[in-house]
Amino acid sequence: MGGPGDPPEGTPEGGPGGAEDEYRSVVFDESFVRAARLQEFSAQERMADHAPAVRRRPSRHRRLTRQALILVVLIAVAFGTAIYMGVRHPYGSPPARRSAESLRMTVIPLAPQGKVPGAADAESLYARSPAAPFETGAEGIPLPASRSTAHFSDGQVVTALTTAKDYIVRSSLYPEVLTGREVRPARALIDSAQLDQFDQSFDHPAADGRHAPTGWVVRIDPARAQLADDRIRVSGSLRATEADSSTLEVTADHTFVYALRATGAPAGARASLFTVRRALTFHFDRDDLRTHQVQLINSSVQAGPLACAEDSSAYLRPLLAGQTARSGVPAGTNPYDTDSAPALCGTLAADAQPKV
Repeated sequence: MGGPGDPPEGTPEGGPGGAEDEYRSVVFDESFVRAARLQEFSAQERMADHAPAVRRRPSRHRRLTRQALILVVLIAVAFGTAIYMGVRHPYGSPPARRSAESLRMTVIPLAPQGKVPGAADAESLYARSPAAPFETGAEGIPLPASRSTAHFSDGQVVTALTTAKDYIVRSSLYPEVLTGREVRPARALIDSAQLDQFDQSFDHPAADGRHAPTGWVVRIDPARAQLADDRIRVSGSLRATEADSSTLEVTADHTFVYALRATGAPAGARASLFTVRRALTFHFDRDDLRTHQVQLINSSVQAGPLACAEDSSAYLRPLLAGQTARSGVPAGTNPYDTDSAPALCGTLAADAQPKV
């Protein structure tokens, strides 16, 4: 019986089931197959000659190590750049700040030639004195027209002038400073390098040209006199120049006129005028301009009426209406002591007193 399979000898040539024509292009003949050389690759050879089927991902540890290495390199480059820029900065290193100079001061009492004139009305005393045209208070300390210098801008010059004026106001016009109750308003403006000298002057006053409180501020003995009129008369000038490429210098020359009467005296008691002329020299470096502080380099004070025989270093002790200067001379001056200041005294001109 015939089955559904192919005959044992294959499909007859030319029969309907033949596929020779269909597969002729891909079927090798027997001679080609026998001549072919067959070789089976080992597992190691297959791994070496053929790429793996999937791409291997780098391990997480390897990726973190590479990022850390890059970060270390960037930090090293930044640090090296900073050092290089610091060494080769185009503007150079800022100069070291110089220490502030010590204040040199002179206080000269002016003794009256006769009795000190007085009147019950302080306003009439002002009107009859050389202080009649003076301004009142800080208005008598006007700022001059300013301009830049070779090494300082106009703004820096204005700052120096304004700070100097502020110190003059605090040290000459504040009632609590005038009466010796406070020194902090003036002290707050002193350069830190001069604070030791300032504090020593008030803790241990001395007439040595360096430690007199009256060289720093106007300080009237509260046991002797009090203000009869708080409208203090002032006149003077300020001037700014360049001392050197790192220092501005401000010179101030002002005359202050105070109406005084005896401490504890009633309001109707006679008043007298007390005149103080202060010539001050200030220095400002760039740090002082930034912090609004002063270096007070020189202070020359003339004040009267005072008695030459009294010590004027700690307090100014004015002679009041009707009083005269006691006989006596200033303390002796030792020319062999190079650290001491000469004891000076002058005479108050009659024209400096009010006409009563």
